[in-house]
Amino acid sequence: MSEDVRFVTMGTGGDAVPYEAAWEEQQRLHALRVADEIPDTVLLLEHPPVFTAGKRTNPEDYPLDGTPVVQVNRGGEITWHGPGQLVGYPIVKLPDPIDVVAYVRRLEEALIRACSEFGLETSRVEGRSGVWVLGREIPDAVVDPSQVVEIGSLTLRMGLPLGIDPRLAGPEYAPSNAGQRGDDRKLAAIGVRVARGVTMHGFALNCDPDMSWFDRIVPCGIRDAGVASLASELGRPFGVTDALPVVRRHLAEVMAELREPAAAR
Repeated sequence: MSEDVRFVTMGTGGDAVPYEAAWEEQQRLHALRVADEIPDTVLLLEHPPVFTAGKRTNPEDYPLDGTPVVQVNRGGEITWHGPGQLVGYPIVKLPDPIDVVAYVRRLEEALIRACSEFGLETSRVEGRSGVWVLGREIPDAVVDPSQVVEIGSLTLRMGLPLGIDPRLAGPEYAPSNAGQRGDDRKLAAIGVRVARGVTMHGFALNCDPDMSWFDRIVPCGIRDAGVASLASELGRPFGVTDALPVVRRHLAEVMAELREPAAAR
């Protein structure tokens, strides 16, 4: 079987894929990947409007108007998917020893590279997953020590100390926003699940969605930051079809890097 990643565009625009249909396809492909019957596969698509809640969602973050929310078994909290947002679901077998943090950083890295090609500088933020547009620095700001995140103390993977393979690290994290800059804005959300060594769920990149959908919830449970889209940050129309081929290319690059022997890096 080829080691190349297979990309499948399930549907965008008028062919947007209902969340439940994409979830069923993820489960089908996951079982095949666990059995080594298919290569690593990435589904790329748009959804009709839907709210989904990960396992760590707080009740107070749900829509106040009673809008239905789909419960999912990924990490992370509540978010929205819908038209104008490029969604990616990688079904990928991770190498041993499994490092979920390194995998998430690879997804971030692909999106950061793609955004750079679009002309937008993005970053990671300490203690927060996803891809961010940083707020402007505030002159003479005084940092609030109580809001500083010590990334070195973070523990993941069932309590094991955070240990990211330096070959997979990519750009450094920006410091947590402790009052030294304006509001950061989340451009892409990431929430994954790993079962039997194979990933599910993935990322959502805001291209040109109706951002008012996010007003109904507390996106990702984060109250001290905003959300962004490529169109709003670039100041010009920028749709899913504009982003898709570039994101696909950078995903292929970072996944190829994951398969490279350490000596080759």
